[in-house]
Amino acid sequence: MTRPDVVVVGGGNAAMCAALAAREQGASVLLLERAPHAERGGNTAYTGGLVRFPFTPADIERLVPDLSETERANTDFGTYREEDYFDDLARVTEHRADPDLLEALVRRAADTVAWQHGKGVRFVPSYGRQAFQVDGRFTFWGGVAVEVSGGGQGLVEFLEAACERAGVTIAYDSRARDLIVRDGQIRGVRVERERRVSEIECEAVVLASGGFQANAAWRAQFLGPGWDLAKVRGTRYDTGDGIRMALDIGASPAGNWSGCHAVAWDLNAPEFGDRAIGDSYQKHSYPLGIVVNTDGRRFVDEGADFRNFTYAKYGREILAQPGQLAWQVFDSKVTPMLRDEYSIREVTRVRADTIAGLAARMDGMNAAGLVATVEAFNAAVDDGVPFNPNARDGRRTHGLDVDKTNWTQALDKPPFEAYAVTCGITFTFGGLRVDADAHVLDDGGSRIPGLYAAGELVGGLFYFNYPGGSGLASGAVFGRTAGTGAGRYAKEAR
Repeated sequence: MTRPDVVVVGGGNAAMCAALAAREQGASVLLLERAPHAERGGNTAYTGGLVRFPFTPADIERLVPDLSETERANTDFGTYREEDYFDDLARVTEHRADPDLLEALVRRAADTVAWQHGKGVRFVPSYGRQAFQVDGRFTFWGGVAVEVSGGGQGLVEFLEAACERAGVTIAYDSRARDLIVRDGQIRGVRVERERRVSEIECEAVVLASGGFQANAAWRAQFLGPGWDLAKVRGTRYDTGDGIRMALDIGASPAGNWSGCHAVAWDLNAPEFGDRAIGDSYQKHSYPLGIVVNTDGRRFVDEGADFRNFTYAKYGREILAQPGQLAWQVFDSKVTPMLRDEYSIREVTRVRADTIAGLAARMDGMNAAGLVATVEAFNAAVDDGVPFNPNARDGRRTHGLDVDKTNWTQALDKPPFEAYAVTCGITFTFGGLRVDADAHVLDDGGSRIPGLYAAGELVGGLFYFNYPGGSGLASGAVFGRTAGTGAGRYAKEAR
């Protein structure tokens, strides 16, 4: 393609949704994916595929039309209202989220997921991750009920196929380096391919190339000391290129530049994500047990809320511990309930029939400290409240320095298991200032003509924390919005 109408920078969920939406407007589209084909898809390829959007049971049945009668009879999907989505986003971001972006996300999410479904994306119920089977019935919790079939890599394949059907041109191994601006207008992109830089002219650009989580220098600069030591959950290619290019031409930075999405990640995971493992280095069943540092001390309330609303901030807490290390400890009452990621061959795990024996196998652990912590924890459990993993059950401890407030059970049934985790960073919260129509804004609050943004490089939506499933929803919503706007702009500029 010698001169596309729209260039989309990036290759994940947000970028491909933008490309598809621009094509719907009749624009010719070139998508620049920095990675080679084998590593395509950005951070999307490393997600579990959960998507958060408002729904009723009828909405789920439309998205998953092949549910069996047994599944329908034995499943309570519940209802997640727009009001619930607003409340969850506002609560976990401590009411700092940009209200215009928040409203755009919540109001457009359900329609956008249905739009993706119409493009060929297949969804399935998230059994085992968002619902436990109790008395033969699954009850979904935490505002998320479906995931993409095949997880993040499945989403990449579905959207890539949709782009091919729609006539989007995709160039792999193609790194966008700079935006071309003439007379105050976006006129194209400079692209590096095989160490050579060329110029591609166009009418509009959508930046959707991720945050700066794979840039260790930027992490240390903006997130703070020690963040260069975090593992990167996803792609090595998200180094902030799109953010830098936009800032270089006067775009306004926005959002929580010292904040990020970071989780418990296997201690011995590689520096960057492994596509063969996907998101299975994560360790998200901690609400069922306790989390201790190498002093044997608990440092978070493992039961503060559903996993969806705490996991993205607990990576930061782990990074602050000695050696950037923590251990998740469980007994055999709950080990059958652990998520699938705890059973992969690459897991860092020890087992023993006593807590003292377990501590002896945990590298660097203060054995006496762990034994004392478990004894105090067990003595503080309120056994008068029934355990219910599908609800905030209020089963808690009393009188500890850090009480556990839900899903609390004594660690008293051997064998015991412990899993070593460190901090895995998913994406950064700081990025570009955009309006609800995904236009990139300059420092004066004016739109930069022809420039749009979507996905992880959008600033202003997430602060401090993150409700699970919102990333793919945000990428799709603002990707579709950006692509629609870019396609219309390009048509008018011809």
